Formats: sequence, C-alpha cells, structure tokens
Amino acid sequence: MLVSRFVTLFILYFTAGSGTTVHDSYNDFVEEDYASQLDYKNPHWCHSPGLTNGEVTCHSPQGGAHRSTLGTRCEMRCDQGYRLLGKSSIHCLASRRWSGTAYCRRMRCHVLPLIPHGRYTCTNGFMVDSRCDFTCDPGYRIEGQHSRTCERKGSWSGAQPDCEDTDPPKIKCPPSRLKVAEPGKLTAMVTWDPPTATDTADKSLDVILVGQEPGTDFKEGASIIRYKVYDQARNRAACKFIVRVEVRRCPDLLPPLHGFLTCSSDGNNYGATCEYQCEGGYERRGVSSRVCQFNRNWGGYPVECVPMEIKSDVKTVSALLDQFYEKRRLLIMSAPNISDPDYQLQNIMIQKSDCGLDLRHVTVIELLGSPPRETGRIKESLLSFEVIEGLRQAFRISRYYFSMLLLDKLGMDRERFITPMASDELFSYIDSFLLDEEERERLELHRDFCD
Repeated sequence: MLVSRFVTLFILYFTAGSGTTVHDSYNDFVEEDYASQLDYKNPHWCHSPGLTNGEVTCHSPQGGAHRSTLGTRCEMRCDQGYRLLGKSSIHCLASRRWSGTAYCRRMRCHVLPLIPHGRYTCTNGFMVDSRCDFTCDPGYRIEGQHSRTCERKGSWSGAQPDCEDTDPPKIKCPPSRLKVAEPGKLTAMVTWDPPTATDTADKSLDVILVGQEPGTDFKEGASIIRYKVYDQARNRAACKFIVRVEVRRCPDLLPPLHGFLTCSSDGNNYGATCEYQCEGGYERRGVSSRVCQFNRNWGGYPVECVPMEIKSDVKTVSALLDQFYEKRRLLIMSAPNISDPDYQLQNIMIQKSDCGLDLRHVTVIELLGSPPRETGRIKESLLSFEVIEGLRQAFRISRYYFSMLLLDKLGMDRERFITPMASDELFSYIDSFLLDEEERERLELHRDFCD
C-alpha cells in the first residue's frame, strides 16, 4: 500500500510542475487488490512436488524439511527402468508455481526385427529387463545368442542371431530288385522310378544319380545304385539300393571223348545251345545239340563220339560216297600194282602221317591193279568190284599209272597228284584250301596230339 501511494503522489507532483493544467484526480483513485508480499517463510508457497516412478530431492533456503517454500530447488530422479522427461531441476517461483515439470516414462528398447525361419518371445515386451528368447523353425538351428535382454540404457544386449538350416533332406530309394536274364542273354533291362527328396527348408531339390541309369541293360551280378541330394545349405542326404541280375546257368557241359562242343552265348547260360562235334575218325552218336533250360538242366541226352564206321560192303559207289558227304574228305590212291615204286613211297608217307589225316577228317581209299585181280580197300576193308569201277568212272582214275585224287566234303574233285606228295606238302594244301576257320582252330588245339 505504501508503494502504491508513493507512485501516485510522484506522478501528481511531476505533472504539476510542468506548466500544464492539472486536474486533481486523487478522489478518483481506486485502490487495487495487491498481491501479498513475498514470504520466504511460508512453508507451502508452492504445492508439494511429486514424481511418479521417481524421487524428488528438495533444498529450501529455510533449511530443514521445507519442500515448497519460495526459492526451494528440487532435483528430479526416476526409478530404475524409467527415463526422466522434462526438467531435472525445478525451483519454486514467486508466482507460486514451479519453474518446470517432469515425469518418468518407463524405458523400452526398439522393436526387435524378425529373423528368417524363426521367431522370438519376450517376458515383458520391449521394456527394460525384458528377455526375448529366439527359436527357429523345424529343421533350423540358432547360430549366435539364444536370447537378448533390454538393458537399462534402452539397448539390447548381444547381437541378432540367425537361423541356419541344419536339417538334411530326406530321400528314400526304391527297394532292391532281382531280374533274371532272358534266354541267350547275359544282361537284363531293369527299370525303376527315381526317388524324390523333401526338405524342411527348400521346396525343390536336385536329386543326383550315382550309377547306371534305369531302363538300361545291367550285366550279371550286383550293381549298387546310389542317389544323393543337397539342399541350399549344403546339407546332404543319400540312399542306395541293389540291382541284381541273375543269369540262370546249367552245369558245365563236358565234351564227349574224341569230340568237342561249340556253344552259343556264354556256353552254359539259360538259352545257350551247344553243338556236338567229333574229331577226325569219329562220328556223333546222339543228338546234334542241347539247350540249357530255365530249370538249369540241359535238354536231351549226352552224346558220344564213336569211331567212324565206313560200310565197305555196299554195292554202288553212291552208297559209299553218301557216307562221306559233308562228313569227311577222300584221298584216293591208284597204282597199276602194289609194287609200283611211286605207290610204295606214297604209302609209306601216308602211313606215317595217318594221325594228321584223321585230324583233317581225311579217309584214304586205295585202288590197285587191273581186272580180274584189281582190288580196292579202306584200310583192311575191301570194296566190291562195282564200287571200284564206279569210283574210276566217276572220277576218271586210270589203272596204268600212279595217281592220287583229293576230294572235299561235298565230293568235289579238288586236286590231283601224279607224283608222290610229302605229308607236309599234302597237309599244307589241305589246311590252306579245304579247312574252314573253325576246323583250323581245332587243328591248332590238337596239333601236338600227333607228335
């Protein structure tokens, strides 16, 4: 009140001395309702400060426990896990208000990103002290830390983990299989459906075959077929099965004494055919061939090679030659008489090479002398006069000088010799011109037999 009045009197006095007309407005002055004077001792000048989830520490000019007197300064602190927003220090103003405001907001971390092929669960969301545990989808494994914690500073502990694909693909091969080879074959075609692979991570996988392709011919025995597959993480899976081809076989067929076998295919497998052939001087008695059956037995019965029997007591030359047709060769020796030197020389060489003639399927017929004492013979067996005469006429063999005639298996006149032939020369001619390839191979196998 005193200050207000002093200001009014000062204004009146100043205006009166200025030489202007002054109207006395004193009586019009209205006294205002002035605020009360500052009272530093009023313990409740400002309202008592508070801070939810925090603590307020105040210091008053009056000391003691005053918390809201004029001029009091208060420090604001938040509880653990909370962050102060606003003024950290406020003081009580003459306007009975504090110089600022503050509040505590709960601290939180940023939202964790999702990890591919995984997820996480948190104990208290993204708030401080919340722990987030990471898990991966089936087939994947955590690489890195399994959990992260929201720390007091609002940041996550550790680093974000990854979900690595550790589950290998799954693949199942077809069952093993057995296939019997067809008749006359040593292989069999085997087919199967290729396996498919699955994986927890990859939708499409490349299956790799290690081994022979399906639908091809497999040889006798067991073949291992493998399949393998890799996923994008290079996890590997594999499977295998066995393809077995069985060649049904008969017991080994033994060749007959003085004979040999010529077999097709592998010799004793199902469907193989073995033909019997006899060595020189022998002929077959029995079936010409036998076949290996599915039941592993040979069809037919065993064959024998018996000494060739030439019937010399026939009445015609055709009856004699029919016995040699496609079986043997004929070497016909003719001489005027048994004392002919060329005949004697040739006869000696023929006798010494008799084994070699047998190997070459050659039979010797001797025609000697003139009627009525003319003779013809195959070794010790004598020929009739009709057969002797028939041979001479059929092949134009003279009685008056030494000659030798070589006939092939078909009875064709292949070579004539008018002088004695050494066995080596005779054999060379036969081997070169009358033997087929198979006969030459057999001759090579038995050449030492005559030594």
